[in-house]
Amino acid sequence: MQHLRTNKRIIVWFRQDLRIHDNEALDYALERGDEIIPVYVFDERVFKGETKYGFHKTGKYRAKFIIECVENLRDSLRELGSELIVRVGKPEEELYKIACQAEASWVFCNRERMDEEVKVQDELERQLWKEAMEIHYFRGKMLYYTQDLPFPVSHCPDVFTSFRKEVERYVPIREPLPIPNRINKPTVKIHPGSMPALKDFGHEDFETDARAALVFKGGETEALSRLNYYLWESDLIQNYKETRNGLIGSDYSSKLSPWLAQGCISPKKVYQELKKYEQERKKNKSTYWLFFELLWRDFFRLMGKKHGNAIFQKGGTKGEINADLEDDMAKFRIWREARTGVPFIDANMRELNLTGFMSNRGRQNVASFLVNDMKVNWQIGAEYFESLLIDYDVCSNWGNWNYVAGVGSDPREERYFNILKQAQRYDPQGEYVKLWLPELSEIPCKKVHQPDQLSLVEQEEVQVKLGADYPKAVINTSRWQR
Repeated sequence: MQHLRTNKRIIVWFRQDLRIHDNEALDYALERGDEIIPVYVFDERVFKGETKYGFHKTGKYRAKFIIECVENLRDSLRELGSELIVRVGKPEEELYKIACQAEASWVFCNRERMDEEVKVQDELERQLWKEAMEIHYFRGKMLYYTQDLPFPVSHCPDVFTSFRKEVERYVPIREPLPIPNRINKPTVKIHPGSMPALKDFGHEDFETDARAALVFKGGETEALSRLNYYLWESDLIQNYKETRNGLIGSDYSSKLSPWLAQGCISPKKVYQELKKYEQERKKNKSTYWLFFELLWRDFFRLMGKKHGNAIFQKGGTKGEINADLEDDMAKFRIWREARTGVPFIDANMRELNLTGFMSNRGRQNVASFLVNDMKVNWQIGAEYFESLLIDYDVCSNWGNWNYVAGVGSDPREERYFNILKQAQRYDPQGEYVKLWLPELSEIPCKKVHQPDQLSLVEQEEVQVKLGADYPKAVINTSRWQR
């Protein structure tokens, strides 16, 4: 016979919603429960595991960032009178133990839709059912609620422009939920657990490279501070459309993506502040463009929901495999290690390797180069990004790689980038290349993007010997001048 529960205790399982503002699971728990037990579990498979191609599933940059996010969440909950229970292990096992110990009635959490996360949800639900406990799911990742959309997820348009036209003018965006005033600690005693360190996940401590675009610090507090800076303190949002393809420094874009990926800031909160800014200061194409980027984020998530595991497969959502792309790990290592001999590619890859971040313009170029010029399977690049990127978001990352590889929803057949033209347009003076490849600092800006075209005499003049000081190019850059 099941034990009769006289107290409605609710476990709030924090996942990729590491905030107290606009947190639907937390809000509903406070409304329906007598006692709330917040929990976060560092999934050992995610933080200690490897990808199919042998990369850390969560590299050191994102691991550190997430630890900081969870620490900040714990501080915020303590300020409200509560406590965050922290564990390292398998969430379906750790949450089950806590639920049994606390004699909880329910587990509330925001639902995840991709395969790995769904398996964890399903197993936890199965375990809880044995003890007459239930798991209730809520929403928190998207700008729009799926129930507000003019179509079911299964009929979501596969082309972004069609999706945007059906949604942006007609579907209202809900107001974000408020921050709770207080959360009382439960009467049952549960050890809060210690925060893990980077070494617990197989990483060494590190100092952020001085050239990094921004020193990203995890947590809701930092996320809200960055939003406030980008809009209200600096007015940088007014020129976002013109600066968004920048490469150097912290101010060319909002840089909100790492905090959005971990749910430290709600997209609805960003939208709310954006609308307020437009009303009080200025509305232009740049303020719209930040909203436009949030729309892309929703679109990729809907593609993940609609197509499921297809976004991870070689044929993508189109189901069309490019037979020219091979699992050539030797070529891949050249790309990964920034040894292609194409400065614009190598500079971007060096930034990624040393900071865990890369501009959106850089991501498109290095992805196109790997797929279209080196003919390497795009899935390897997507996994490498998954490991390294501080702002990794499963649907956005794999959706973008689908898109560049031509196996996604873009109606154009080929997403090919002329790397030389891109470099000359977005880094005309070679400042970005020279920042990350100081060995090329003496090359004049007119030639810095094509060192493979330097004669032996020119190499002596600029003190760069190809094959020694800088790699010989794997692709003759003159091909892009035709």
